[in-house]
Formats: sequence, structure tokens, C-alpha cells
Amino acid sequence: MDETLDRLGSTIKTALGDSVAGYEIARGELTVHARAADIVKVATFLRDDPACQFACIIDVTAVDWPGREQRFDVVYHLLSPRMNQRVRVKIMTDEATPVASLVDVYRGADWYERETYDLYGVLFTGHPDMRRLLTDYGFEGHPLRKDFPLTGFVEVRWDDEQKRVLYDKVKLNQEFRTFDFMSPWEGTDYVLPGDEKAKVEGKGS
Repeated sequence: MDETLDRLGSTIKTALGDSVAGYEIARGELTVHARAADIVKVATFLRDDPACQFACIIDVTAVDWPGREQRFDVVYHLLSPRMNQRVRVKIMTDEATPVASLVDVYRGADWYERETYDLYGVLFTGHPDMRRLLTDYGFEGHPLRKDFPLTGFVEVRWDDEQKRVLYDKVKLNQEFRTFDFMSPWEGTDYVLPGDEKAKVEGKGS
């Protein structure tokens, strides 16, 4: 399997030249690292070339690396039913630089790109309807970014008197509790319930 994927990766790299930075094979899967500016060219080749024929787009998502200058990996998963092969394509971008939409290459990329924009904030140029998909109108932030607060910014509730949905700022009604984060392998400075006898025997030895 790895030999077949290696040949495919080599074919893609040779045909696309500088548009592909390289490829890798891990756990029986081929990942192609492409230049963000050439993603439409790369996707079109993968769809149309007789050695590839990746006719189906399975998913578009992202990975957030907040400590990196180009903090997002945008990840595309493609399927070739004829060749019975899958390929993953990765590109890198930052918060401000948009990525070209693949809707003209794969119609199925439409909602995947909207979801990636909604949850990560990655913008796609040339998309016919770049709106949020999963979060509500007026939602602040992008919930799958690693710096997004776990509590969110607002909470939603139904007001029976006003007969409508209200958005309130999140309030932490319970104070933070103090937890003991000491490793169980290090032991405690105090006697745990039920360990009294063990402590006494330990001292006598």
C-alpha cells in the first residue's frame, strides 16, 4: 500500500512542481502539502488527471496552531472511487489571508467551507454564500479556535414574558473551587480516609 501511495505522491509532486511543497505517508494515508495560492490548481489536477481521478470531496476542515505565524492548516480530504484511493491536502494560512474557494472545482465544498469559516474564521474568496453555517446570527468569535473561551461569550435563553430568545453575557455564578493537582504517584501531605493504618505501619518500618 505504501509503495502505491509513494508512487502517487511522486506523480503529484512531479506534475505540479512548486505548487506542492512535498508529501508524506503516515498510517497508510497520503498527505500532500500544497501552496495556499495554488490550491485551485492542485485540486483541479487531482480531480482531472487520469492517475488521480479524485472526483469526490469528503471534507474541508482546519487545525488551529495559535503559536504559529500561519496559525491554520486548512485540510481537504478527497476520494477517488475509480482508483479506490484517498488523499489529504494541507495548506497553511493566517487569520487575515483568505483562501481560494474550491466550489468551482467541487460543488460539494460549499457547506464544508462555510463550516470551516464559521468554526475557525478561515475566509474563502470566490465562495457564493460565505455565511456562518452552525452558529447563530450575531455569534461572536469562532468556537473551534484554541483561544476561544470554553464558556463562550453569551448564553441563550427563552424569555416567557417577552416571548422571544434573549442573549445574555455569560456569568460564572459559582466561584472557582480549589483543587489538589498533586500527582497520586508523589503521595499527599495529609492522610487520606482509610489510609491511617498504612501510614502508621510505614512509620514503624
